[in-house]
Amino acid sequence: MLNLTLNTNEIKNAAGTEQEFGRLSTSERSAEYALLNEQFAYPHRISIKHTETGKGLELRRRSLIRVDKMVAGQVSASDPIKVSAYMVVDIPIGNMTTSVEVANVIANLLSFCATTGAATTVLFDGTGNGAQTLINGTL
Repeated sequence: MLNLTLNTNEIKNAAGTEQEFGRLSTSERSAEYALLNEQFAYPHRISIKHTETGKGLELRRRSLIRVDKMVAGQVSASDPIKVSAYMVVDIPIGNMTTSVEVANVIANLLSFCATTGAATTVLFDGTGNGAQTLINGTL
């Protein structure tokens, strides 16, 4: 289970600065966190949700981690706009006995977004190959 406060190297911004999020709510299969020093007009949230469908060998778990941040528009600063990023992991838990392959695909995704391929350094600044593909809409 996640802590009530996400901190100590768990969450960083593009500058590599740690950001601290506190739990706002928890239900049976979801939780929402808010940046502790967020401005009222510009909420910055992390949500985690899990849903399961099917049964037996067809049982699947869909887990979602989503970050939503309201920011001032750069063209019209008086209108806050939402920037979002999320990751979904869809696991056939009814037909798997270990999480090894799930961990492998998560590692593929994270390393693609956070590295340039030439180095093994993890980049938090959005300059990784996959991050640039997402930011710029390139292939």
